[in-house]
Amino acid sequence: MPNEQELDGLFRALADPTRRAILARLAHGPASVTDLARPHAMALPSFLAHVRALEEGGLIETAKAGRVRTCALRTGALAPARDWMTAQRLLWDGRHDRLEAYLKTLTETSDDP
Repeated sequence: MPNEQELDGLFRALADPTRRAILARLAHGPASVTDLARPHAMALPSFLAHVRALEEGGLIETAKAGRVRTCALRTGALAPARDWMTAQRLLWDGRHDRLEAYLKTLTETSDDP
């Protein structure tokens, strides 16, 4: 199970629609910050704050070559969120199954003469 700080940073990074749009674009391959910023109506310093949040959240990595900073997705970066959500799903599936079984016994009991 991932640690709380790792999950907090990951979900904080995913909480913003601009950052999710950046991730969607990077799913097609690495891109420069300039290319990533182009479709967003904001100043470059504001956009760079989004890039930093994604990097701090462990979702992307950046590399600088000369004056060009390129961003790429980090392989497996969403695994901690996936693992946490899977654990939550299993927990709730079990609770729903137990509730369904309990309600079935109540229904069968009330049907008895």
